[in-house]
Amino acid sequence: MLAQIGVAHRVAPVSVDESVAGTEAPEKYVTRLAALKADTLWDTLPQNQRLPVLGSDTTVVVDQAILGKPADESDCLRMLQLLSGRTHQVHTAVAVRSARGSEVRLSISDVTFRNLGEAEMRAYWRSGEPADKAGGYAIQGRGAVFIRHIAGSYSGIMGLPLFETAELLAAHQITNEVQG
Repeated sequence: MLAQIGVAHRVAPVSVDESVAGTEAPEKYVTRLAALKADTLWDTLPQNQRLPVLGSDTTVVVDQAILGKPADESDCLRMLQLLSGRTHQVHTAVAVRSARGSEVRLSISDVTFRNLGEAEMRAYWRSGEPADKAGGYAIQGRGAVFIRHIAGSYSGIMGLPLFETAELLAAHQITNEVQG
């Protein structure tokens, strides 16, 4: 997605504890994790090799409950049943860490699902797509057929809100081909 907006980059996954801290609000949860991911990678880089680092995190929220990645088929079916025929929110935070400091932006989008049948939810699980996706679906994949309406950021729902990312990059004087 960064290539889409002309940002040269390398992907370097980090492992962090993604547990919700007590009764942490969804906004706080995703902003904390995005910053933690960026900070964790930044701290592992030798000082003379530090380049700006982006971190992001996405969660699905329904009835103020955070839906992470499904643990198994029954967990995925539970999540999809919660989302079926309803509107939920997708919260995605992106953080940048550079020599100028760190900063986080948040994108919140509304997603409305059509009513889902049990057979199609089971077939979707068997496709393998929802296994590592917040809320048990991917808008950029087969899960797109469940979505009746979105209000907000399509790229944010995918996992990296490009508008907010571009704002952060500009604030840290990191240019791309689009912004110049």
